[in-house]
Amino acid sequence: QVQLVESGGGLVQAGGSLRLSCAASGRTFSSNAMAWFRQVPGKEREFVAAISGSGGSTSYADSVKGRFTISRDNAKNTVYLQMNSLKPEDTAVYYCAARKVPAISRTTRSYDYWGQGTQVTVSS
Repeated sequence: QVQLVESGGGLVQAGGSLRLSCAASGRTFSSNAMAWFRQVPGKEREFVAAISGSGGSTSYADSVKGRFTISRDNAKNTVYLQMNSLKPEDTAVYYCAARKVPAISRTTRSYDYWGQGTQVTVSS
């Protein structure tokens, strides 16, 4: 069982930056691919970014490519999402997710564990 706890959300003006963190429990963190998804009310949860267990591979949604960076520190069992040049349309609840395998996936159904979410609000 893996427990995920997100932090770092908040209110920021358009053009600003935030860094989200996700702390994971468990002894085999490097065996888990990690991802960030986001969701707004009335819409499906959407993929934002993912990183392989080793950190050697990453994947981004087109809407955030060049603005967001996913990274991980396996020694600290933590994954990060650095968000720059934020836009109002980035406003959502952001969820951290973990797979039981180290390979990246962009689909919600591929992820086995989820955090409780952290709100990010970008004002115009």
